[in-house]
Amino acid sequence: MAEVGNLADWRGKLLIDREGDKIGKLEDVYVDVETDEPVFGTVKEGFIVGRHLTFVPLQGAVVSPDGLQVGVSRDQVQDAPNIEAEGELQQEDESELYHHFELNYEPPNTPSGRRLAKR
Repeated sequence: MAEVGNLADWRGKLLIDREGDKIGKLEDVYVDVETDEPVFGTVKEGFIVGRHLTFVPLQGAVVSPDGLQVGVSRDQVQDAPNIEAEGELQQEDESELYHHFELNYEPPNTPSGRRLAKR
């Protein structure tokens, strides 16, 4: 589990994959609504025209002064589902992300049925 500290300090940090390759800069952090632990972050991909946000799992991330090293490969991130990150994620999108990165997904017992919240 990543040492959380202040999640606002994470924004703009470089995300590095498990092999040490650059993924991109962290834009936003999504936390588990039941535990308040960081689960996913978003990075911008693509060129200036047509850039989109891609989700990256943060579970097990190692925090350093240089950035955050995550436990997935850059290829897994590039192959991640394209999900609109404007506003709140839908439960189906959350499930798709968890399954893509082979993470255990169980919808929480909340009125929205969503597990992730943007911080």
